[in-house]
Amino acid sequence: MKKQFFAGIIWALCSSVAAQDAARNTGNLQVHSGGSFSSFGHFTNASAGVLVNQGSLHVKGNLVNDQSAMAAGTGTLYLSGSVAQNVNGSQPFRTYHLNSNNSSGITINNNLSVSGIHTFTNGIIITSATPNYLIYEAGSSYSGDADSRHVNGWVKKIGATNFIFPVGNGSVERTIALNSLTASSEFNVKHEINTPNLNQLDIQLVAVDTFEYWQVDRVSGGSASVGMNWDNSKLTFPNWQVARIAAAYYTGAQWTDVGGPASGTTSMGTVASGVVSSFGLFTPGYRLFPLPLTLISFTARYQDSRTELKWTTAQEQNVSHFTILRSNDNISFYEAGRTAARNNPGVENYFTYDNEPIHHIAWYKLRSTDTDGREKYSKTVSVSVNNSNRLMLLTNPVRDRITISASSALNAEFTYTITAMNGQLMQKGKLAVAGRGNYPVSIEKKMAPGTYTLEVANHNEVYVFKLVVVR
Repeated sequence: MKKQFFAGIIWALCSSVAAQDAARNTGNLQVHSGGSFSSFGHFTNASAGVLVNQGSLHVKGNLVNDQSAMAAGTGTLYLSGSVAQNVNGSQPFRTYHLNSNNSSGITINNNLSVSGIHTFTNGIIITSATPNYLIYEAGSSYSGDADSRHVNGWVKKIGATNFIFPVGNGSVERTIALNSLTASSEFNVKHEINTPNLNQLDIQLVAVDTFEYWQVDRVSGGSASVGMNWDNSKLTFPNWQVARIAAAYYTGAQWTDVGGPASGTTSMGTVASGVVSSFGLFTPGYRLFPLPLTLISFTARYQDSRTELKWTTAQEQNVSHFTILRSNDNISFYEAGRTAARNNPGVENYFTYDNEPIHHIAWYKLRSTDTDGREKYSKTVSVSVNNSNRLMLLTNPVRDRITISASSALNAEFTYTITAMNGQLMQKGKLAVAGRGNYPVSIEKKMAPGTYTLEVANHNEVYVFKLVVVR
C-alpha cells in the first residue's frame, strides 16, 4: 500500500483533500471549517505531527495517533470504513464530534475522546481489554444508539450531569445510568454477562440476576444513584415480583441491597439505587419476602386513673403505625390512640396511655397498619375497675396451686388464663364461684419459675393479677 506523507502545512478549506492510500501526518495538518480531508486507507498522526480538525476528517482504514496533547478542534471525525477498523496509537485521539459508521465494527486500542456529539450511524464499537475507553468529556452527548449500534466494552464519562452509558454485549444494548451526581466525577462503565458470586448474599437478599451485571468504577468525584433496567426480550430475566426487586451492589464480600423501588413488569422495567458512594459491580437483586409483624404481647393495666397499654413486637417491616382501639361493650370499638411504627427488625417495646376513665370495664385491641394499607389485629384484652374487689389472689408467690378468694356472695362462672410475659398462653380453664370462700387452681408442672399474668374474667367482670411462680 502506498503511503502519503504530509510534512508541511496542509490546509483543507472549502475543497476536499483525499489520500487514496495510507496517509501519515508528520507536519501540520489543519482542516478548516467547511473543509474536508479523507483517507481511504489508514491514517496516522505521528508524534511530530499537529492535527487540528475544524471541518470533516474521514478515515476508512485504521486511525493512529501519537501526537501528545492533541486538540479536539470543532470538527467531526468520520470512521466509515467497509472493513473492520482499529483506533491505535500511544496518545488519545481527541475529536469534537464523532460519527461511527462501520457495519464491520470499530475496535478501540487507544483512547478515543469525544467532546461534542457522537452519532452512532452503524456498527458496534469494541474496546480492548487493556482497557481502553470511548471517552465522553464533560458536556458531550450521543444519539442513534441501538442493539446494532453501541459500545461493547468500556465507556468513560467525565462531568457532573446525569448520563446513560450506551453499553452492551455486542448483540444487544444494555444501558445503565448515573443520576444525582454530587460532584464533577469520572466513571468507567462496562456491561458483563454471567453474574459472579451468586451465593454471597446479605440477609436482605435471596437472589441476584444471574444473567448480567455492570461494572461501575469511580475514578474520582462524588456520589451518584445507579439506574439499571431489565428487558426479557434481550436477555433472560428472572420471573420476579417487581415489588421485591432491588438494586444490588457487590461489596467485595457479598451482594447487598442498595435501594429501590423498582417499576415495570416482569418483562421490562427499571430499578435505581439510592445515592451511593461505593462503586463496583451492580445488578438487580431480589429481596426477602416481607416478614409479617410478630406481636409478642399486648397488655392493658388500669392504674392512677388511666389505662397503661403496652405491646412488644419483632420483625417489623413496612409497618406504618399502630392504633389503640377501645370498646365499652366489647362490640363497638373506637380509636383511643395512635403510635408510629419504628420498623425495627429486632424486638421493639411500645407503651401509651388511655386517659379516658373506665366506669366498670373496657376492652382494648391493637391494630397494626402496613405502608400498603393492610391491617392486622391483636387479641382483645380487658381492664376492669372493681372497687369491691370481689375476687382476690390470696397467696403470691405460689408453687403448685393458686388460691382465689371470693369476698362476697358471688355466684358466677369465670374463665381463667395464665400467660407468660411474652404473651404465650401457659394454662387456661374454668372457675365456678358459688358464694364467699376460697377456690384453688392447680398449676401445671410444666410451668417454669417466673412472672406470669393471671386473668379471671366473664362477660361482666375482669380481674388481672401479677403471678409469681417458684419451684
